[in-house]
Amino acid sequence: MDNKEMWIKTGYEIFAVSGINGLKIETLAKKVGISKSSFYHHFVDLEIFMTHLLQHHLQQSRIIGQKELACRCIDPELIEILIEHKIDLLFNRQLRVNRQQKLYYDTLVQTNQIVGNSFVMVWVKELNLKLTPRQLEAIFELALENFFLQINTDNIHQSWLSEYFTNLKRIAHNFG
Repeated sequence: MDNKEMWIKTGYEIFAVSGINGLKIETLAKKVGISKSSFYHHFVDLEIFMTHLLQHHLQQSRIIGQKELACRCIDPELIEILIEHKIDLLFNRQLRVNRQQKLYYDTLVQTNQIVGNSFVMVWVKELNLKLTPRQLEAIFELALENFFLQINTDNIHQSWLSEYFTNLKRIAHNFG
């Protein structure tokens, strides 16, 4: 991994866990173990760096979306993907929390289209609900918002996710 990739990977993780307030060049440099001048050489400033992080997130979202399309069920297949992509989920949560900023909002919309469409396909197959596409979309949007309000670094694991999706199935079946 080259220096630029190390900066992006580390910055991505910091933003995912701590948000924009945790993203300080000095903190990044200490964590990466490279001088701040290397950061400025690759990115010039935090705004350009953030653009790289958002592009990285979109790429990660495409990877997740492809994996989700191959899923036959939520538990365990989809849950395993979510656990594997814990940092990506937390990054997406930060975008959602900070969506009042246009760049974050635009990336969130793109991410939701990439990942959300794949997830809905798995969800619809497994739940076998007799709802209109509009009803499914509304339930999914509420579930998505609820999911990102609840996740944190400590609860993205098999048992919490399994319980979350079991409850979600129960609620969705009450609509169907």
